[in-house]
This record gives sequence, C-alpha cells and structure tokens, in this order.
Amino acid sequence: MSSDLKKSAQKVQQALDAFGFELRVKEFSESTRTSQEAADAIGCTVGQIAKSLIFKGKDSQSPILVIASGANRVNEKAVKAHLGEKLEKADAAFVLEHTGYAIGGIPPVGHATAITTIVDEDLLQYEEIWAAAGTPNSVFRLTPQILVEMTKGAVLEVKK
Repeated sequence: MSSDLKKSAQKVQQALDAFGFELRVKEFSESTRTSQEAADAIGCTVGQIAKSLIFKGKDSQSPILVIASGANRVNEKAVKAHLGEKLEKADAAFVLEHTGYAIGGIPPVGHATAITTIVDEDLLQYEEIWAAAGTPNSVFRLTPQILVEMTKGAVLEVKK
C-alpha cells in the first residue's frame, strides 16, 4: 500500500516506520488541507485534527512547531511565555526549508531539521487523532500519547 503513496507521503511513512509504531499514511481523493476538510474526509471531529503550524522565533529565527487541535487558534503569547521568545509568522519558503514539506500537508515528524515542538493539551482528551502526512490529501491516525512521544513536544495550553 505505502509504495503507492506520493513522494512526500512516502517520506512521512518512512519516518513513522522508523519510530516502530504501526501507523499508516492514508491518502484521500479529496483535500485534507484544512482542519475542516480533513475532518470531513476522515469522518471525525475538527478537534481530532492535529494541525502542524510552523512559526519563527523572533530573536533566534529558529522554526517552532505548534501542533494544535484543529478546533483551536493558537495563543502566541502562551507559547512565548513558555519559550521566552516572541513568535513571528513563517513564510512558505521558511516552512519548506525547515520541514521539507509545503504548507497544507506539514506532518508532525520527519522534518528536514530539528524543530522545537509544542503540543496542544486539548489533543490529549481524544482516544485517536489525525495528522497531516506530507501532502494536502494525506493523513495518518495516531494517539495523542504517541504524538507526544514521537515529537518530544512540550504539552501546553495553547488555545486562544
């Protein structure tokens, strides 16, 4: 099955395989680019979508990944308080350079560079969640606990 995946989705599948969990990338004919589109395609709630948002540290110019519940907007001040650095919006070129993926399909793992990661505590309430898998129409199912373990992300209240 995974050999039929698009190149970026295959790269995510390889990263998932390296963690040793039984996680499988699934591609849809319809878009999963936004949290709502993903939830509609999968048949889950928007809150179960783990959206990967890349920010740039204002001082360090380093990438910061916030994995938020699809139902939430990110409170950048809460992230700043945790990291001690103000966040800036990252443009598409910055995101691609540091993750290796285009906006709309950024997975929580398998990035081009090491990225400081924050995980929205609201994701922990779900038995299963879904994350992007490298393309605007690919996702994979996992548990919040596996997400935290794989990303080594700090769990934080990020809801605005």
